[in-house]
Amino acid sequence: MTFQPLLTRGSSGPWFSCGFYCNYTTNECLFALLIFPNSTMTKNSKVVWSANRNNPVSFNATLDLAENGNLALKHANGSLVWTTNTRGKSVVGLNLTEMGNLVLFDRENAVVWQSFDHPTDSLLPGQVLVAGQKLISNKSSTDWGEGLYALFLSNTKLVASMESDPPQHYYESNNEFAIPTDKTGRAYIRFEHGSFGGYNLSLAVKAQFMSLEADGHVRLYEWRRSDWEKASDLLSLFVGDCVYPMVCGNYGICSDEGQCSCPDQEDKTRTRYFKQKFERQPDLGCSLIRPISCEFHQFHSLVELKDISYSSFSMSTSVGETSLDYCKNTCLKTCSCKAVVFQKSLWNSSTGNCYLLPEVLSFTDSRTANMTIAYVKFQNPPKMETKSAAIALGTSLGALFGVYLIIRNILFIIWEKNESKKVEKDRYFHQLPGTPTRFSYEYLRAVTENFSRKLGEGGFGTVFEGTLHNGTKIAVKRLDKLEPVEKTFLAEVETIGNIHHVNLVRLIGFCIENSYRLLVYEYMSNGSLNKWIFSEHQVVCLRWQLRRKIILDIAKGLAYLHEGCRQKIFHLDIKPQNILLDENFNAKLSDFGLSKLIDKDQSKVVTAIKGTPGYMAPEWLGSFITEKVDVYSFGVMVLEILCGRRNLDRSQPEEDDMHLLSLFKRRADEKRLLDMVDKQSEDMQLHGAEVVELMKVAVWCLQSDFKKRPSMSVVIQALEGVVNIEHNLDYNLTDQQVPRRTIAAMEDNQDVAGEVTLLMPSVLSGPRS
Repeated sequence: MTFQPLLTRGSSGPWFSCGFYCNYTTNECLFALLIFPNSTMTKNSKVVWSANRNNPVSFNATLDLAENGNLALKHANGSLVWTTNTRGKSVVGLNLTEMGNLVLFDRENAVVWQSFDHPTDSLLPGQVLVAGQKLISNKSSTDWGEGLYALFLSNTKLVASMESDPPQHYYESNNEFAIPTDKTGRAYIRFEHGSFGGYNLSLAVKAQFMSLEADGHVRLYEWRRSDWEKASDLLSLFVGDCVYPMVCGNYGICSDEGQCSCPDQEDKTRTRYFKQKFERQPDLGCSLIRPISCEFHQFHSLVELKDISYSSFSMSTSVGETSLDYCKNTCLKTCSCKAVVFQKSLWNSSTGNCYLLPEVLSFTDSRTANMTIAYVKFQNPPKMETKSAAIALGTSLGALFGVYLIIRNILFIIWEKNESKKVEKDRYFHQLPGTPTRFSYEYLRAVTENFSRKLGEGGFGTVFEGTLHNGTKIAVKRLDKLEPVEKTFLAEVETIGNIHHVNLVRLIGFCIENSYRLLVYEYMSNGSLNKWIFSEHQVVCLRWQLRRKIILDIAKGLAYLHEGCRQKIFHLDIKPQNILLDENFNAKLSDFGLSKLIDKDQSKVVTAIKGTPGYMAPEWLGSFITEKVDVYSFGVMVLEILCGRRNLDRSQPEEDDMHLLSLFKRRADEKRLLDMVDKQSEDMQLHGAEVVELMKVAVWCLQSDFKKRPSMSVVIQALEGVVNIEHNLDYNLTDQQVPRRTIAAMEDNQDVAGEVTLLMPSVLSGPRS
């Protein structure tokens, strides 16, 4: 390590240290801030902040405060792990304050960056939690990565939530105390000795900190005698122990005493349905003795759970007020439904509110909950006839049905040849682990108002706006023709069905029913990027900093696809139309219909030509491609964003100016790249020099030799100012595109180039930090 630890003593007694905190068993280290009672008891230190909890480094990592003011943590190979993003902000020093706040300051001693603004799972006395910040728990006491639970401020309420999809709130402050706002109107809550907002806390003699833990509890710890001891459990004072969504694991039941158990219901044959996952750890939940499989949905039944209540409804699908029988039948017909909760109406005992649960969290033991009924889905074994009955049946009916069976089998073989592919695909989606929610066609038609609110359309289908019954807005892509888009549909669900990243559009679900193929995505209120940079009548021009952020978002999404998953993913169709923007203009990659899953140990792959002319790398004409084809497409798109025009613009008065890349080369030769900056935006013109510098990143990505292009992780580092842009760049960017006639020839015969990489069901990792 090149960084020497910082050490300071707090005014109230505790000591703080900032440096590398390592697990010598796994050779993993955090750049972290620790609290301990005094200078002689460092072994009792506790981590209260860390920079790289999701991406630990090895012993030979480095931390550097560069001359440009940026504090950066790097792996031994120089790749960036974490940065303060303070490049160019006149940082002159680093300080660890007596409150335990790590601060970068400028020449006037003003704070440029501080760890208090970026909390992880803990708060220190004097620290403020502000709206927009989150405490996120660790995965476990031994795993530093981000876990299930979050604590944050929302609408002047303190909220505790399980970070599921959608989030499951299990605590919201109401009348316990009022949360103030600062001069800018942002809500905040301060942790001080003796209080946290309206919570009254004990006064620590030596040291104290607050932590959101892996079980969702917010606990106050203080040093007493010879160890850290729990002084209070803040949320449990108001909500009890059983409200935590996973307090007893999946299917577990929490008693009033906080004890966990499995449901003990038996049917008339005294058959049991549940078992503990681990006998000695009942809080880890229960599992079905007869696990369900959608492949055998005809054998599904429901078992009633008596004397329980359930509160984790944020993740459920509400069917609305209906009868109990309809509620149960809806669950049995819905593949994603694992259980159903029925809340009886106060006015009509035969109706009530019906909730379908795609995941079963913890129940609560409640002997008075006679208004709530829960049913859990399980699988019956296929019924088998006894041997004697089978013999009797065969003897009596064999002759009668013999001829019929022969004819039926012949017809079945003919039918099977035509239907086997469709059945296999349908069965595949039932079996694929972690697949998004499967919706019925009728349900999607209802939530889109009979596909009446069109958002847009493309080569493969039309996109409609819709609203799920729980109020979530969605975008539904209806693929218009089955055969040409079947492979696209499979690639889309396989590729993004199991991955999650802030810069990838989330696939909520899909529909595969008869000839219908529909994909359900999160709704992106600001639509696609192309309408913000290409529209001739654009009222609002994107400012420079926002364009830079969008470019960085796209780079992070691509880097995750290329490097952050267990299998590489080549997107193969990067263009502004496939970049969507949410309400805060966060950019997310979409449309994975042409994507390809690649084994990690493969550096090249042969595949049929795919993509959009104008964005395709020159190596498409050769035998192999790498992930650098996405890097090339990214480079074209960056130039479009910075120049505010399409790479092919037939509206240009001069024919030589129609092609962006050839025009860009001419301006580079003339040293007039400032002329390429978007002229429709005064802000872009004002930051012209910075824009031109970023254009060099695009040129680096557009090198004709793919080996000279940077990886997307290096692109991110270049955008963040951590690495220098390659100087010896080739600006000859013209005459490198795949000819349009070649694309047309390949579309006539998709197998010409040979598909040597088999698309297999992917098992993908979660997002990296």
